[in-house]
Amino acid sequence: MTALYNALWYPALPFALIAAGGLDAANRRERLGATALALNSRGAPRIWLHAASVGEVEAARPIAHGLLRDYPEALLIVTTMTAAGRAAARKRIAGAAAIQLAPLDRAANVRSFLAAVRPQIVIVAETELWPNFLIEGARSGARVAIINARISARSMGRYRCIRPLIAKALGHTHLVMAQTAADARRFRNLGAESARVVVTGNTKFDLDDEVPPLRAALERFCADRPVLVAGSTGPGEERMVLTAYRNLVEGFPSLALALAPRHLNRVHEVENDIRSAGFLFDKASLLPAANEPVVAGVAPAAVLLLDTMGELRALYAQAAIAFVGGSMSSQRGGQNLAEPAAVAVPVLFGPHYENQQQTADTILEAGGGRVVADAAQIESTCAEWLADHDTRRAAGANALRAVERLAGGVAATLNHLAALIGNFGTPGKY
Repeated sequence: MTALYNALWYPALPFALIAAGGLDAANRRERLGATALALNSRGAPRIWLHAASVGEVEAARPIAHGLLRDYPEALLIVTTMTAAGRAAARKRIAGAAAIQLAPLDRAANVRSFLAAVRPQIVIVAETELWPNFLIEGARSGARVAIINARISARSMGRYRCIRPLIAKALGHTHLVMAQTAADARRFRNLGAESARVVVTGNTKFDLDDEVPPLRAALERFCADRPVLVAGSTGPGEERMVLTAYRNLVEGFPSLALALAPRHLNRVHEVENDIRSAGFLFDKASLLPAANEPVVAGVAPAAVLLLDTMGELRALYAQAAIAFVGGSMSSQRGGQNLAEPAAVAVPVLFGPHYENQQQTADTILEAGGGRVVADAAQIESTCAEWLADHDTRRAAGANALRAVERLAGGVAATLNHLAALIGNFGTPGKY
């Protein structure tokens, strides 16, 4: 199966390149394994950290910062599968020697990248089980680890169809750090060596710095009124939230709504949804900068479309209630519930939260959130919380306590990586 997988890359490569942004020359070079990192660059250790996109970058960020803190001579190369992830990493991971798109998982591309980077440690995040990343990484002499490792029950069926390929790839890992005991069991069932699988929790619960400040224009949008923030939304979810909001403003006329689609290439689609719902709206990208004057007497619109990167977490901190998307469709499995919970905001999410199972279960058990299946349930739960300030604040405090109970993944992950890194540097204490 490994031979078949590699053989299929030959006819698939042109199409994969186009799909992965290869029409741009710089992107194409990165997808084929080129890197701007100088061959004679030195570091102790040399670390390749790979994450899929924005959410995975944010969860891996404290690991990157921890490694750079405790191995100040380390050379860190970060790759992502998406351009949005690359932009987020460039903004959020200071100190990396290079941040670029990952090579496509064709053996020749991965070998070219490894030859240029010469990592001693390869770290991949969550479900990025690209076979050649793991196999060729280990063959190059690097020690290979998976952090925040997770496999949902829904995904397990798909992985079983290619179990020989996944088993061979996992057989080249030196350490699999799973989010939960259930994830650890699934990795073992797919072929990971039991002794090399440990449960370390999820690093996304350890928010290691202050919430970034909200820029003045967004602060003005949120000022002196409750805000419902719908974050990381997908197709159909914005319309659902807008339907609930239309009914809510009849009873709570000061309520504002912020919509933050998960993928910015859907901004035009969401604009049309807002117009169809009959609302005027502001776009975050068009709000005045800090040094631009605000037109006197012109109040912000009641609806905001967050069409910028990196501002959702700060916006959650201003929310009265958060709805986290990717959870109304079984195709997505839910997005990060920890960010609003970590700033004591009660959380609503749909019934499909398989990718956030541990977080969701803990928040629900603590009374910090609710599952909502449609617009009517979004409306009724929001109305309940908006009508009772004390109940809403208590739910937010419960959400925060739930996330605090899940913290500790960063320290555990860094401790295991220190043992794996060994003599490549002088590890700190955690």
